Amino acid sequence: MGLLERCQELFKTSNLYEVLNINKEAAEAEIRRSYYKVSLKVHPDRAPDDPLATEKFQVLGKIYAVLSDKEQKAIYDEQGVVDEESDGLSQDRNWTEYWRLLFPKITVQDIIEFEEKYKGSEEEKQDVLNIYTQHEGDMDAIAESVMCYTQEDEPRISGIIRAAIDGGEVEAFPAFTQEADKKKRTRRKRADRERKEAEEMQKELGLGEKEDSLMMMIRQKQSSREQNFNSFLSDLEAKYSKKSAPSKKSKKGKK
Repeated sequence: MGLLERCQELFKTSNLYEVLNINKEAAEAEIRRSYYKVSLKVHPDRAPDDPLATEKFQVLGKIYAVLSDKEQKAIYDEQGVVDEESDGLSQDRNWTEYWRLLFPKITVQDIIEFEEKYKGSEEEKQDVLNIYTQHEGDMDAIAESVMCYTQEDEPRISGIIRAAIDGGEVEAFPAFTQEADKKKRTRRKRADRERKEAEEMQKELGLGEKEDSLMMMIRQKQSSREQNFNSFLSDLEAKYSKKSAPSKKSKKGKK
């Protein structure tokens, strides 16, 4: 069975872009990040209860192999077919090893350095506004989705959003502009509880002051929100991963 047929069977669509939740115009970096996020959900080590996890993981690797190869991608975009005989789609390829080569593990120091550069950057602003629009102003969802976010960042993040609303950059969603005080208090109470838990973790692990904000952030992301925490790590690992080596040119073929 060809790649497109396997996609239909496993992901209910034969469109490679739809499997990765991106559009045809996605840039190389976006394709890479989306591949990481989707494949993380079915990584054999992280989805032990899914009997099809390994097969899904292998198919996702093949999808990325196609879309990351300019010649293969051009053929697929123009004709809707893939070259099943190309080296990149070899049945004998170790897709777990391929994945790990693309996305090496990040270190705590990587996260600390990233946080310092990310906060206050133009990249953070654009991420915040995109997330704000995606969740239609729901600050609970925004707080869970923005990278490196802690409760102390809320006034700053809210300021970014308000300035964008005033400047006509984004829509003024009522969920944000008319948020109830009770909802804000609930969010603060949850953050205070997570802060205390993070402080306890910091003591247990013997971390220094520089790592304090990291522990606060990780605890807040991790507490009852494993999916969002994994997404946070996905973004970081995708940012810190090495560019994949150029794949061998493939021959034009059919599915």
